[in-house]
Amino acid sequence: MSTKDNLNLINEMGTKGFDRMTALGEINLRVWERLATRQLDAMSLMMEQGVRQMKLATESKGYNEYVKGQVELAKELSTRLMDETKTNLQVAGEVRDQYRSWFQQGVSEVTADLRKAAPQA
Repeated sequence: MSTKDNLNLINEMGTKGFDRMTALGEINLRVWERLATRQLDAMSLMMEQGVRQMKLATESKGYNEYVKGQVELAKELSTRLMDETKTNLQVAGEVRDQYRSWFQQGVSEVTADLRKAAPQA
């Protein structure tokens, strides 16, 4: 293997490595955007719940009505939080699959490059 071939191989591997890091950055950016959106949705839910609790506290005609309203709000919030948790777990599974796919593709590319270079070495 000539020096020119070695330099071309190193250049090619460097370019592929840069492409893999760029792909990883894109995956990270998409994940960050999804998680930020999920976090904003959760904060919106909590703010909405707080407003509803304040409204309940000011509009209740008595203690029994207030307690009953609190129980209903807590039940509704727990149901919605469970739905959010299920959605977040689904997102985590999708993210895991994206990272696994990226890693497997990178390993296969590096393996192919090394196999190409090894017989010549």
